[in-house]
Amino acid sequence: MLTVTVVVPVYNDAVMLRECLAALERQTRPPDTILVVDNGSTDDSAVVATAGGAKVIHQPVRGILSATAHGFDHAEGDVLARIDADSRPESDWLERVVGRFEGDPRLAAVTGSGRFYGGNAVTRFLGRHLYLGGYFLWLRLLLGHPPLYGSNFAIRSDVWRSISGGVHRSYRWIHDDLDISFRLGPQTPVYYDRQLPMPVSARPFASFAATGRRVGWGFRTIWINAREQNLLARRRRIVRSNRSA
Repeated sequence: MLTVTVVVPVYNDAVMLRECLAALERQTRPPDTILVVDNGSTDDSAVVATAGGAKVIHQPVRGILSATAHGFDHAEGDVLARIDADSRPESDWLERVVGRFEGDPRLAAVTGSGRFYGGNAVTRFLGRHLYLGGYFLWLRLLLGHPPLYGSNFAIRSDVWRSISGGVHRSYRWIHDDLDISFRLGPQTPVYYDRQLPMPVSARPFASFAATGRRVGWGFRTIWINAREQNLLARRRRIVRSNRSA
């Protein structure tokens, strides 16, 4: 049986974290550990986490990649699952994630998309089909494999240990999921489960500025990785590997 730690980076998200932990408590396959990474919160996020049965560690160096990497570094378990404080996993989410790993020992990571709540119907539709749809379409073409989605992915702990030294944890304004995706090579296959959408808040689309900031982080993440490796050559290696698997 695989053991699982769920890692939840948090910054001033006590209210949403309470609901997230309640959803994790309802899992048909409970996590072995829940690890909340407090990224310098000034609210009572840490108190809420402890009350909800989570272990709390602190990472004062701000940035989502810094917090995620710190959590993965300190997590125990065969599988490291990653969600956000506004994620609301369905009751069978973790059971299905673990089942994928148990069914295919070759898998390095499993990810799904998102289904937005809050906001209005137009925002939710555009967020799911334009923002996330575009993310999975264009980044899959660039990477040669599905990109990880930060609110809904899991990675084997041994794979994380093998790539952790290459992630750009000192950069604050980049996406952790995409940066980690660039570290996954030909021998680390990613499974994208279309039937595993994660309910997440539509708050990133509350304003054009908020949406633009997220898009800007995405391009910055690509640019940082493009300076260090030939992305087209990387993609060719992965596509060849997938064809021969």
